[in-house]
Amino acid sequence: MSSGIHHVTAITGDVQANVDFWMGFLGLSLVKQTAGFEDAEQLHLFYGDPDGSPGSLVSFLVWQGGAPGRVGHGRVAEIALAVPRVRIGDWLTRAMQRGLRVEGPGREWGEPVLRLRDPDGIIVKLVGTDAPDTAWPAAPLRLRAVTIWSEDPDGTAAFLGRYGYRPGPQGGGVRRLLSDRDAIDIRNAAGFLPGVPGTGVIDHVALRVPDLAALHGHHDALRSAGAANAVTVHDRRYFTSLYVREPGNALIELATDGPGMAVDEPARALGRTLVFPPHVADSDELRLRLPQFARPGEERIAMRDLPFVHRLHRPDRPDGSAMVLLHGTGGSETDLMPLAHRIAPDALLLGLRGRSAEEGVARFFRRLTMTTFDQDDIRAEAAAFVAFWRGALAAYDLDPARITVMGYSNGANFAGAVMGLHPGLIRRAILMRPMAVLDDLPQVDLGGVSVLTLRGARDPYGPHAPRLNDWLAAAGADLDARVVQAGHDLTADDLTAATGWMGVTG
Repeated sequence: MSSGIHHVTAITGDVQANVDFWMGFLGLSLVKQTAGFEDAEQLHLFYGDPDGSPGSLVSFLVWQGGAPGRVGHGRVAEIALAVPRVRIGDWLTRAMQRGLRVEGPGREWGEPVLRLRDPDGIIVKLVGTDAPDTAWPAAPLRLRAVTIWSEDPDGTAAFLGRYGYRPGPQGGGVRRLLSDRDAIDIRNAAGFLPGVPGTGVIDHVALRVPDLAALHGHHDALRSAGAANAVTVHDRRYFTSLYVREPGNALIELATDGPGMAVDEPARALGRTLVFPPHVADSDELRLRLPQFARPGEERIAMRDLPFVHRLHRPDRPDGSAMVLLHGTGGSETDLMPLAHRIAPDALLLGLRGRSAEEGVARFFRRLTMTTFDQDDIRAEAAAFVAFWRGALAAYDLDPARITVMGYSNGANFAGAVMGLHPGLIRRAILMRPMAVLDDLPQVDLGGVSVLTLRGARDPYGPHAPRLNDWLAAAGADLDARVVQAGHDLTADDLTAATGWMGVTG
């Protein structure tokens, strides 16, 4: 019977920083990069030993630019990795050379321990064990332990006892459970706040079961015991699993040892290419929505901390042009990337996320009614956009003469406002379903500015578009105002019109 930890899954908000830490600093192998099984637009990375062995795996769901969560009861709070005891000093030196904050070495359960945090703030412990020392530098060998915060430590311990964990030592509000391979520490977190999902939080720990028969046996036993929250069995391609909440509310996964990470890639090339779950079609559109990253040593674009959360997509054959993308109400920084890539396949794409979050959705400025808007907020966000623009030009080596701003709905309205408040900043723009949102349209000179506006013939906001078009023309812009046979939604006619306009004006 297999026992022990199969893998741990956490959430990261910065894929590049995550890769740099787990591959670059710790030296683990990236053994799988896949679109998510539950949400295909969510990248899922698996790190581990070169074979992707159960017991060595740490995986991350990528919520790029996502909101941070909170560690609390009902959560796995710490990950411990096993290293040779004689290398604790080398790891301390390595961390200090990298400028990482490190605590220790201390001692926990008789073992030397270094405590670090990964870029998302997750506690990572390097634990010195009696494992053989083969070389230096060398990645951690396997998972040594995890720590669960529980408001019902007795219930949590009893639950884990079903899966090969036996009582170990206790002390300082923590009890240790032992398997034949590793340990689970349970911290009494009664009185603490509950954990909240988000970046920088561990989602769950998976425990090993040998095969499908054993997994189905556990499933039936959980059902018989009245665990209504034991969900159906899921085929995750590399293993089969089920999920259940233990009495302290931490999410526990049971995962089979096989078939393993080499089921869809050669064993010698694990993690080298992006793969897709069997039920998800590989498409350019999906690839464009997933964040890009570079492995340690590979050429990369260093992402900068700028006023707007943003995403870059670098094409295979960049031609020096760029498109800055401004989504509509409730959108995200990746919404327009598939359309933009079809319009300009060799352009670098830079998608922004609006900072005004009303009713839980992102916008580029606040609205008061469906057709009236917060003028002070528009001006403040436009000023922030100017700062973003200047920072992006320097950080990403962009040529302002070769940038086209493409906005949809709220994003198009925002781009129009920026053109009025900061004339000359935007030189080329595609505005889809736009309207003028400034109460007082400024008298400015937009000579040398090229603009395509696309109004939907059946768009309920369409009657507001002429005011913007009239202002653009009066300000001297080279305006191409078109009507497409659509409502407020985007259609193939928008792609055709935008592609043709770019071909003529580009």
